[in-house]
Amino acid sequence: MQNNNQSQITSALLIAAVIIAGAILLKDTQPPTTNKITENNPVTTINGVSKDDHIRGNVNAKIVIVEYSDLDCPFCKNFHNTMKQVLATNNDVAWVYRHYPIPTLHPDAFKKAEATECAWEQGGNDAFWNFTDKLFEANYSVSELSNIAQSIGLNKSVFDLCLSSGKYTAKVQADINEGNNIGVNGTPSSFILVDGKTVDTIPGAQPINKINEKLKTLR
Repeated sequence: MQNNNQSQITSALLIAAVIIAGAILLKDTQPPTTNKITENNPVTTINGVSKDDHIRGNVNAKIVIVEYSDLDCPFCKNFHNTMKQVLATNNDVAWVYRHYPIPTLHPDAFKKAEATECAWEQGGNDAFWNFTDKLFEANYSVSELSNIAQSIGLNKSVFDLCLSSGKYTAKVQADINEGNNIGVNGTPSSFILVDGKTVDTIPGAQPINKINEKLKTLR
């Protein structure tokens, strides 16, 4: 009887471990807790676009897609390429990138997010997007970040000093905190703003036809 009880306890612990592990892994694939924004299903308004944001596309666009992303998330990589297609076919849309690294899944993602900010500090908006594009091209290690910075024309020593200083840790964490406050629970998670007001979401890595359908209704 004792052996049976021990076996049952062991089995129960193993099942619990599998459930917990599964819940963690799903964080990369789960959409935000909010979907269509209505009066009966509101979402906390996200911070408006500021001079510290990273904007791609028409900076004066009426429609803005704000994405929360993890640089090591494979779904984010797919969505990153999709969003480039969206901008290529919609000249009235802007894309804002905000950080949401998930350390439990991607231990290097937070440091890579800081690295993009160091690229931005030295080379502005173009350097941020060039550096981010590079990171999504391949699964680079943290040790390769300074070489990537140099490859896009940045001063390697200045970049290394910035990254080692941790000066952008708080900025990355602020994006994460805001994401948590508005219901982000996986990556990528995107919010559509019209004239600064949140009107809809893009849960997960939606294909371009689905995104364009949403955009069409907002014009």
